[in-house]
Amino acid sequence: MKNKKLKIIPLGGLGEVGKNMTVYEYDHQILIVDAGMMFPDSDMIGIDYIIPDFEYVKQHADQVVGLVVTHGHEDHTGAIGHVLEYVNAPVYATPLNNGLIKNKLNRRNLGKEAKLIDVHAGETVQIGPFKVEFFHVTHSVPDGVGLGIETPAGLIVHTGDYKFDHTPVDGIPTDYGKLAEMGGRGVLALLADSTNAEVRGWTPSEQVIVEAFNRVFQKAKGRIIIATFASLISRMQQVLDIAKRYGRKVSFTGFSMIENARIAKELGYLQYEESQVVGIDVALSMPPSKVVLLVTGSQGEPTSILGRLANNTNRQFSIQEGDTVVLSSSPIPGNEEGIYRAINRLMEQGAEVIYSDIEDVHVSGHASQEEMKLLMHLVRPRYLIPIHGETRMLRQHKRLAMEVGMDEQQIALVENGRVIELHHGELKLGERIPGGYVFVDGTGVGDIDRSTMRDRALLSQDGVVLVNLFLDKGNGTYKDVEILSRGFIAQDESTELFEELRKRIYRLTLSPSKNMQKEIQGLVTSYLNEETKRRPFIFVSISKV
Repeated sequence: MKNKKLKIIPLGGLGEVGKNMTVYEYDHQILIVDAGMMFPDSDMIGIDYIIPDFEYVKQHADQVVGLVVTHGHEDHTGAIGHVLEYVNAPVYATPLNNGLIKNKLNRRNLGKEAKLIDVHAGETVQIGPFKVEFFHVTHSVPDGVGLGIETPAGLIVHTGDYKFDHTPVDGIPTDYGKLAEMGGRGVLALLADSTNAEVRGWTPSEQVIVEAFNRVFQKAKGRIIIATFASLISRMQQVLDIAKRYGRKVSFTGFSMIENARIAKELGYLQYEESQVVGIDVALSMPPSKVVLLVTGSQGEPTSILGRLANNTNRQFSIQEGDTVVLSSSPIPGNEEGIYRAINRLMEQGAEVIYSDIEDVHVSGHASQEEMKLLMHLVRPRYLIPIHGETRMLRQHKRLAMEVGMDEQQIALVENGRVIELHHGELKLGERIPGGYVFVDGTGVGDIDRSTMRDRALLSQDGVVLVNLFLDKGNGTYKDVEILSRGFIAQDESTELFEELRKRIYRLTLSPSKNMQKEIQGLVTSYLNEETKRRPFIFVSISKV
């Protein structure tokens, strides 16, 4: 056993914020840590979300002994349903996280078949050759854990998302003692969150939000609408506590928000009196100064409640003069454009909009530079593998490690799909396996590729022109041509343009060629570009009638 290699294969979360997924493999047995999704960039038209390329897991599905979840955020759990379609292995998570996961799986009709096993911080579970120790970490959702993974090759510490908050909402700080104890035992490799590697100092405590909410509640005369992630249970508790102080009822709005609040309440992670929470119909009939609406959509997603409010397409209620809208989150990289567009539209409808740039209504759940340095001092790893972050964040994490005394050779900066091998205490980089994006569009998973995304981008830029040429079935001579366009030019401006184009296509057909379709394509492209300086997507079809 001692001669076998431990393989660590990050499949997501390296080079991006989101879709976190890491594979640990020893003696042909696989342990998966997290399986998340990420939001699409603004140029990924029509894409619902993105998951890791876990083809390697599919090919070795019978070797998977377990899937361990560090916490309940979508960037760590959003792809679990997709993975469990191929993998028949137990999922290990703390009770709140398992509750959130089961609710997610039920929507995909996978809840009854899934083997969800509750674990608690402080417990140790043997999963195949992996002895996994769960230790508590503070994050923006309760019940988060980091992992000590004891393998025959050595001890690995996998932090998940963490920060060192001395006054967290749930009253349970990160387990410094366990981190130091593992450091004393000897840690072969530390895989640590890099999200805030560029942020100096210490991440503020969640208690900062209470002060900011106090100021918001004191000033607000009408309804308060707070947008946050549906999995931010700690934020829900803060809103409930301060709403009670100011005599306001709280309404959870949106399916995921309602379901997550229900699960957290049943499991004891959310504390409130039943009379404090009302349904949306009751809330809308109450005086505006007496209600708080908790909604989804803090990232400006068009289909979320806040997104629909911004676009004035929400059915149950709309923005009214005097509303105070609070975006209690920070923009996920790539989402900034959509968020600021939503803020502008909400303001145009008469709402006062409060967001993190102007008030401390959100603090990060991730460690900043000084906390990351403290972690490295506590754990004292032989090797550091920065995870969870864009390339610039991973590189900054490396610089921080070198500042506290680690040698450059002890730090492995890798990309998704790169196999990391640990053998006899030495780290070596192995082969590269697929580790890119898998696009989810409706019910389609992986059937959209980069070329399709480029086509969608082209269609969105200059529109599309359809040319239908009709030839005589008998002798192949010209009969007619139909030209249609969408998103290219206004109809009243196209008449003269398309009439000239018809004449040119007719003249081309007088000298038939073997590749008439290609010649018409070239003619239409060059003519429209010459006349309009635009390059619409051109479709040419030839029919014999």
